[in-house]
Amino acid sequence: MKTNRRSLLFIILASALLILPASSQGFREKDLNENLKTYIGGIVTNFHSIPDERKEKLKELADYIRSVQMNGDTVQLIFICTHNSRRSHFSQIWAQTAAHYYGVPNVYCYSGGTEATACNIRTVKALRKAGFSISAQDSLTSNPHYLVKYSTSAREMEAFSKKYDAQTNPQQKFAAIMTCSQADQACPLVFGADVRISIPYEDPKVSDGTPHEEDVYNERCKQIATERFLYSTG
Repeated sequence: MKTNRRSLLFIILASALLILPASSQGFREKDLNENLKTYIGGIVTNFHSIPDERKEKLKELADYIRSVQMNGDTVQLIFICTHNSRRSHFSQIWAQTAAHYYGVPNVYCYSGGTEATACNIRTVKALRKAGFSISAQDSLTSNPHYLVKYSTSAREMEAFSKKYDAQTNPQQKFAAIMTCSQADQACPLVFGADVRISIPYEDPKVSDGTPHEEDVYNERCKQIATERFLYSTG
């Protein structure tokens, strides 16, 4: 009975983290990459920059996570954009990092597209600048796999382009988060999803080949990071 009470208290605590604005001190901050720790220290003081209407959508995601946690189930999130090359990877990686940072257990984040292309190198560059350690696997292929590390204690994430329904992603009992308007329109129904939530971002691709592309990618990376850290992973 004592063990069950402890488990219940742990679930309640973890769930509470998903509905309260995050503090500036993470539960697992110490084992983060040093540059990443500094970056996160800046974004958790910038929640006021998020418009109220977006906070409502972010809270919708947080409420889903809380409900799954309260049932004692594993949280599975798939972030979806058109090519799985930019916004969905930013979202997946930052969401998984936020779950680790706040000590929220049993949260697994994925990404996918309505078609597969490649994780854009500009996306990788922005994530590296934020403090992630990223190594390329099969770098000569058209769709390289990247290993993304944010902590000394957490497993590396694998980033590569794939369709949202690829076998490497959950097939049922997940939240589908639409990170671009085009994918949102192309996928009115995502089979197997418990919920479908639209949280679109402007595509940094519009800056490709311009003098401003690095700034635009860094800005989108920071925006998505800030929103993933508000309400913990929601």
